[in-house]
Amino acid sequence: MKFIPQHNVELTDSEIIQIIKDSNVKLVKLQFVDLNGHVKNLAVPSGQIDKILNNEMMLDGSSIKGFRNIETSDMYFYPDRKTFSLIPWRSKENSNIARLICDIHDADGTPFEGCPRANLKRVLAEAKEMGFEMNVGPEAEFFLFKKDENGAPTTITNDTADYYDAGPDDKGQEVRAKIVYALQNMGFEIEASHHEAARGQHEIGFKYADALTTADNVATFRFAVKSIAEKNGLHATFMPKPIYGINGSGMHCNISLFKDGKNAFLDETKEHQLSDIAMYAIGGLLKHIRSITAIANPTVNSYKRLVPGYEAPVYLAWSLANRSALVRVPAKRGNATRIELRSPDPSCNPYLTFAAILTAVLDGVKKKTLPPEAVDSNIYKLSGKERKRYKINSLPGSLNEALDLMERSTIARAALGNHIFSEFLTAKRLEWDSFRTYVSSWEINRYLGRY
Repeated sequence: MKFIPQHNVELTDSEIIQIIKDSNVKLVKLQFVDLNGHVKNLAVPSGQIDKILNNEMMLDGSSIKGFRNIETSDMYFYPDRKTFSLIPWRSKENSNIARLICDIHDADGTPFEGCPRANLKRVLAEAKEMGFEMNVGPEAEFFLFKKDENGAPTTITNDTADYYDAGPDDKGQEVRAKIVYALQNMGFEIEASHHEAARGQHEIGFKYADALTTADNVATFRFAVKSIAEKNGLHATFMPKPIYGINGSGMHCNISLFKDGKNAFLDETKEHQLSDIAMYAIGGLLKHIRSITAIANPTVNSYKRLVPGYEAPVYLAWSLANRSALVRVPAKRGNATRIELRSPDPSCNPYLTFAAILTAVLDGVKKKTLPPEAVDSNIYKLSGKERKRYKINSLPGSLNEALDLMERSTIARAALGNHIFSEFLTAKRLEWDSFRTYVSSWEINRYLGRY
């Protein structure tokens, strides 16, 4: 019988060892993410499972950008037993490969402050001291592209389908179905999948969970999508804006706080059934979103998506239904009461992004920060004077501007901790400088013959 993990269930060591034996697992991949949210791994023969579970497997932290210097490079993998899973697309008839998601610890056994997963745990522990837990439901979009004769990715899509189109126009539906089946075999509860608005663009929705589980799921989701697309001769990308002139890919985040097992955003006695805590959370997000945008939108390309006209939110406002607002409150109530932050994109590190969102939300709750009045009209169609009258600010227009705002932010520093905050800024300043000094084909085409 194939092992399918259950949501948020921690296996015992003996259960993991038995599954490895029953499923003929030959390798166990110890996975973690770097500063950029890219999945890294160490492949260990399954015969070493005792060492794995005893936290004896070592990592050279100096080889991972943003981790440790060469003088303090010895680090250890601490696997989370809730994340044990077989990797379906690596399965063969007579053998399997498994994975465990790990935290990275220093040589003395303490959590490494530069590990994005350990950092999110720290922020979640601070929320728990206030009595809160945060659930997140992400909507990560992606593109499927063809490859050239050398196997390199292109920006040629394998379909010209539109929103919710079916086959044969949606030529990505078979690959999308394979991704869904693989994720289900890894314990995901898939809610829906469909073609998105842009040609070659897709979305697979999976159920919300606590912030740590969801961050693990986003990392696994991106790993699965890219791997399965590769096996089917396509290139999957979570680049926010790969094609000029059409919609980019977002990762809308549906957020709720729970307290004592109840949704803290729901108050049936209040207007729109939104509690004071929900309003403070919206207020905190709108107050701090500009200073954490570099975290939620971490690439130069992210700001090619954050422009008016392509369904991406640009203006700092909230609404009950208006999809042109940065923060939206979907109609469902009860335990489904939530707020939707529409600016993050799928290139972000989910562990860092969720830590930043939670820190902003909790600051709003602590300081009872009320948001401005809701804006129900289409903000894209408002003139500059009208936006000024409504006091509607906008998101930063470039990575450089976002980094300047982040550098001055106590909220961003609190969300990331000193180590990640410093390493993130340094890495992204270098990325911006590389972009700033690069002579692009747009410049050559526009200026070479004219001047």
